[in-house]
Amino acid sequence: MSGQEILLVVVVILLLFGAKSIPDFAKAFGKGMREFNKAKSEIQREIDNYTTDIKKDITDIKDSVTKETKSINDELNNVNLNK
Repeated sequence: MSGQEILLVVVVILLLFGAKSIPDFAKAFGKGMREFNKAKSEIQREIDNYTTDIKKDITDIKDSVTKETKSINDELNNVNLNK
């Protein structure tokens, strides 16, 4: 939104609700934003907690595959050198 659109919205709100009710709206909006951010943080924390085990398992599998691949590669290099 541009500055003019924001100004127009503020003027319309002032005309409809009056200057006395604006602080109440701002207070309610701020409280709603705090609650939203709190809920968002809690959900993110839960997702992180549940995915920690999965990430560990994937890392273990990756390390195992890397180790096996290196072992096979070393064996192939040894066979090629012995020819």
